[in-house]
Amino acid sequence: MSDHSTNSEKSLLLRVAHGDENAFAQLFKTHYNQVGEFIMRITESESLAQEIVQDAFLKIWTNRALLAEIHCFKAYLQVVARNHAFNCLKQIARENSRKKEWVNTVLRLASNEEEKDAIDTGNLIEEAVLLLPPQQKKVYLLSRREGLKQEEIAKELGISLETVKKHMVLALRFLKGHLRAHISIFLFFMSAFY
Repeated sequence: MSDHSTNSEKSLLLRVAHGDENAFAQLFKTHYNQVGEFIMRITESESLAQEIVQDAFLKIWTNRALLAEIHCFKAYLQVVARNHAFNCLKQIARENSRKKEWVNTVLRLASNEEEKDAIDTGNLIEEAVLLLPPQQKKVYLLSRREGLKQEEIAKELGISLETVKKHMVLALRFLKGHLRAHISIFLFFMSAFY
């Protein structure tokens, strides 16, 4: 770089250091494509490279007071952008690792515990049935366990058919709500790990 270019760049850096947005825009236009190509070789992703270069320039603007001490802006910019690229790639690798671990855990649990899951669902329904009010519980158990029709349940319990229907609707609504609540909690915790 010639002395004139060096002085010109130093002058530009001093203007940016003092908050001159036009000087910063000039610096951005001068170096954006070159550092973008450099970062593209590291990330192998055009969109990620663009994001990293923009973030690097944002960091430079945020810390612009330091520019007064910079002797070779091109090298400084490449170091800032490269470090940011490596940090982004590490973060992406960690996220991918966590996702892969989560998927493997879910697949392992699903393949090893399909039978257990069915039993757990059955236990969840049993737990919910125990929470039903007494009359709803009787109607539900006679219908689902004993296989009685609603007319037979009405006759056995000495209540009207409409009362049997009402208790059955309320029991099923409660059971659905109970299961839905437990599934929602499960999905919430699973999403926290995803």
